[in-house]
Amino acid sequence: MKLSTTTRAAAVSAALAGSLALAACGASNEGGTGNAPASGSSAAQLSGDLVGAGSSAQQAAMQAWQAGFNTEQPGVTFSYDPVGSGGGREQFLAGGTDFAGSDSALTDDELAKAATRCGASGPFELPNYISAIAVVYNLDGVKDLNLSPATIAGIFSGSITTWNDAAIVADNPGAALPSTAITPVHRGDKSGTTKNFTDYLGKAATGVWTAGAVEEWPTSGGEAANGTSGMVDAVKSGAGAIGYADESQAGQLGIAKIKVGDTFVAPSPEGAAAVVANSDRVAGRGEHDLAVSVNRTTTSADEYPIVLVSYHIGCVEYADQAKADAVKAFESYVISKDGQQAAADNAGSSPITDDARTAAQKVIDAITVTS
Repeated sequence: MKLSTTTRAAAVSAALAGSLALAACGASNEGGTGNAPASGSSAAQLSGDLVGAGSSAQQAAMQAWQAGFNTEQPGVTFSYDPVGSGGGREQFLAGGTDFAGSDSALTDDELAKAATRCGASGPFELPNYISAIAVVYNLDGVKDLNLSPATIAGIFSGSITTWNDAAIVADNPGAALPSTAITPVHRGDKSGTTKNFTDYLGKAATGVWTAGAVEEWPTSGGEAANGTSGMVDAVKSGAGAIGYADESQAGQLGIAKIKVGDTFVAPSPEGAAAVVANSDRVAGRGEHDLAVSVNRTTTSADEYPIVLVSYHIGCVEYADQAKADAVKAFESYVISKDGQQAAADNAGSSPITDDARTAAQKVIDAITVTS
């Protein structure tokens, strides 16, 4: 039986609490050596700190990864600040953190800055978190909602302003749609979720969405909200509101089905994983950069194209051996089957494929200390 997001999150939160308690207990009972392996772990025990910042969409997954990693490596002090993808990349490129979580890959300008931050070996980009972006809504009396790409683009560009607009009626024949005004909610902060969402609009609704794929919302009107939780709260509190957020965080909000080919498709971990598996890598990047160009115009009903591919971005070389070891150990846990399952259980994300794991492990194995 498939658990609801709320039930699943509650169950895993309890498990995470136990894992964190065990990790803390293990750290406090290590005795004088400070390097005793955690219970059940044969990994070499590390020390020091590991600091990350970035994507708020990754936050639930990061909690699961932190719990698992701290169980394996209680000597490493781990912290992650969900300031948003843009802020995370800025902090990393400025040298303020060891890695960034980002819902979009580095831009060409940021790649140049990363060369300065990381040195000749440059950065790595690992697509460690895959999740469907849901179009969430709050509309009394409407449990089921279908939306085509052009209709979504019209709503968020401001040309469709009421819920009984002809375009929405055409997507939902026979449905009782009220004349309630639509309040489109967008992210007010610099957001990789916004970039993925606008990338979808630009590619799937060509001619309707003309503002491009951007991290900062490009149009006036509507309501702004910061972070994933802020987006969900804003839609929840506004009658007639519609927004976009990581599907695992949608809670009790309505979730629209999106037209893919001739079928209206609901977001799912399986659909998100399928579209990424059938997408190509971004051309022209280095061997340690696994950035993906998502196929937003798929016509397969087995694929869901409004998907967020979120990355961990770090340096291939670190100045400190302890830091390089900690990053290497953490990323190895994140891409492992256990790590991906922990994220799936706590965040509803899609585990990466075995082929993606093999490619990522090759990059992780290359992480080293500056010679």
